[in-house]
Amino acid sequence: MGHAEYAKRGKPDILCAAISALTIGTINSLEQLAGEHMTVTENAQTGFLKCDFECDLQEKSVFLLDSMIFSLENLSREYGEKYLQVKYEEV
Repeated sequence: MGHAEYAKRGKPDILCAAISALTIGTINSLEQLAGEHMTVTENAQTGFLKCDFECDLQEKSVFLLDSMIFSLENLSREYGEKYLQVKYEEV
């Protein structure tokens, strides 16, 4: 069973895979394309992921994050909040 617990035990969890692709792809884009510096905290067992940015984000980085959030919220609506709750905090 994947972190999203959408699939039955022993089956691939397509929702977990989609979430991973979106979040990891966005982090890679922020680092490699936008040049952002951040500290990433993750827990592979629970699926927890947190990014702490060293500086204020550039406009293109905000766009990348907005795009990721938009996609995650769409997944949450499609598959249900039982499997995915989108929570983010701006500080």
